[in-house]
Amino acid sequence: MIDRAAVESREDALLAPVAMRSSASRGRAHDTKPDAFRTGFQRDRDRIVHARAFRRLSGKTQVFIDGEGDHFRNRLTHTVEVAQVSRTVARRLGLNEDLVECVALVHDLGHPPFGHRGEDMLASLMEPHGGFEHNRQGLRVVEELEVRYPEHPGLDLTYEVRESIVKHGSKYAPDRTEARFHPEERPLLEAQLTDALDSVVYDCHDIDDGIRGGYISLDQLAPVPLWDAVWREAVDASPRSAPQKLILDRALRNLMDAMIDDCCAATLARLAEDGVRDLAGVRAATRPLIVHSPSFHAGKCELQQFLFDNLYRHHLVNASFHRARRVLAELFAFYTAHPDALPPEHAARVPRAGLHRTVADYLAGMTDRFALDEYARLCR
Repeated sequence: MIDRAAVESREDALLAPVAMRSSASRGRAHDTKPDAFRTGFQRDRDRIVHARAFRRLSGKTQVFIDGEGDHFRNRLTHTVEVAQVSRTVARRLGLNEDLVECVALVHDLGHPPFGHRGEDMLASLMEPHGGFEHNRQGLRVVEELEVRYPEHPGLDLTYEVRESIVKHGSKYAPDRTEARFHPEERPLLEAQLTDALDSVVYDCHDIDDGIRGGYISLDQLAPVPLWDAVWREAVDASPRSAPQKLILDRALRNLMDAMIDDCCAATLARLAEDGVRDLAGVRAATRPLIVHSPSFHAGKCELQQFLFDNLYRHHLVNASFHRARRVLAELFAFYTAHPDALPPEHAARVPRAGLHRTVADYLAGMTDRFALDEYARLCR
């Protein structure tokens, strides 16, 4: 049988010098005996997938509130897509696929219901009480809130996976990173890659959902140069009788392929330009290493601005989210005024975490549907 030592030896032989080896992990917060067959990151992956917070992602908004359509992406389907794409690209670059998969699977665990508008609402409500941010909340989930073991709270994930949550790829801010995660160190390439591909995946699937849901049209997208190029390529490669929805599928594949190809080429150029040849060089880098080329980055930003203006701020999307924000605000007010209505396992955390943080934890863990049901039960 192939045991953990054999897998780690395989990593040493196959991974690029800049990749993170499982055997080099800084370990866990608790004294957990290593698994005989799984590497630390493979074990983390299994712990994440079996977490209750992971299952609840199926009921949390990506762009469209749960229940508005059976085919729209939700947080869970988005997470699975990011994990799949990230593993594929990690293999291409010689990075640690298991670590990349962990980072992808865990990256949205801290999101509250109702998408980014829900996060904005909780951040506003919690501003006098320490704030709210989904990456920090994700760390709370895996270190404290997800209770699976009698010996310790949390999932006891490896340092590298927890670090990736708080540094969140290329966007990390050293001045807001706890000392225990070495804020002076650049995130691992595996974390930076997952962050970049998260953006690639949601650009593509939000176009898909937006067009199929009737929120945006191909005519609206046509003036966006990056989209126009992949659409024309798809049309030219398709039979004249091909249904438009299949041409759309091809154009979306072309768009993702173009984004990934550019990212890989630009990243290899950046590594060479900065003289990064090993893991120490990754940690010491003074700028992000997983990047797009300047011209492609500009085109991608233009596409994202289109989505922001025409999809994320569509009047029907706005109407749904204004209602959702009211739901969170009134539930927050109810539970802070009536803490005796909190479920016992949440009420037990009030003395240690404080009332407002406990309520925010409870609300952040809710699915869209559960929050709407609680609102109907308690606030009407």
